[in-house]
Amino acid sequence: MTDVSADVVILGTGPAGLQAAIHAARAKVSVVVMGRETKSSLYRAHVENYCCLGKISGEQLLQDGVQQAKDAGAEFLHEDVVEITPSDQGFLVVTEGERRILTYTLILAMGVSRNRIGVPGEKEFLGKGVSYCVDCDGNFYRGEPVAVVGNESAAIAGALTLLFYAKEVHLVAKKLDVSDRLAFQVQESDVNLHIGQSVKRIIGNDMVEGLELDNGEELKVSGVFIETGAKGAVELAGFLGVALDPEQFKYVVTNKTQETNVPGVYAAGDICGPPWQMAKAVGEGCVAGLAAAKFAKKQKRASKDK
Repeated sequence: MTDVSADVVILGTGPAGLQAAIHAARAKVSVVVMGRETKSSLYRAHVENYCCLGKISGEQLLQDGVQQAKDAGAEFLHEDVVEITPSDQGFLVVTEGERRILTYTLILAMGVSRNRIGVPGEKEFLGKGVSYCVDCDGNFYRGEPVAVVGNESAAIAGALTLLFYAKEVHLVAKKLDVSDRLAFQVQESDVNLHIGQSVKRIIGNDMVEGLELDNGEELKVSGVFIETGAKGAVELAGFLGVALDPEQFKYVVTNKTQETNVPGVYAAGDICGPPWQMAKAVGEGCVAGLAAAKFAKKQKRASKDK
């Protein structure tokens, strides 16, 4: 027995999932949205580069999106999904609360999991000087000293980008695990390199005030960007045989309608790969929502004709 049935189930309540919910629900199909908007990477961020929208907090934007989706007819279930399996009708979704939802169509919009470094102060100062996205928050640190933590291309590129905004930029990395070209760029730049070091703790009171490195050195900074890369939230997709990108096996591959290689399974937003921008996520969510609704209607007609 299933507790709930829905034409479309959406995993994720970030901008991609919410936009998909709005469009799918307005297409007059039943929609259930899974997840918690507080887990979205946008929740503690600020937005000021989205067309036609002024500066707004990510929290407010997501709250508005949830209400829009509800007004359109979508239902929200604030639980995480633990299992997805194919069924005769389509797919069976099992939640952490042991709810079972039968659906014709799935939209994967879970985003990506940011890799934390797990040091004291990281969690406490999230949104108060600690960020996981240079492209999102770098502009807020104009004229301020900042640090980037990470040794791969995301960190090095982020440090170089911050030179356009910050008063000074520090890069903390055990080693430079990048191409020779990118390593040369950062070595020849004005970025202050702390190679062979790692962060011991993030220091501050109400806001970030500095970093303590494992050699005892303290860096006086107002912002800390943790750019250790991003791992795609693809574990659930693996149950269904959804194809991932052939180079990194981190992101879901889709066509122009955001459908994966598995009929009836769509994906949108960060789970489909960079750039990590709300504009991309919203656009893909729109396409996925409309396509999933169309697919669900087709499946419903086919099941009635049997």
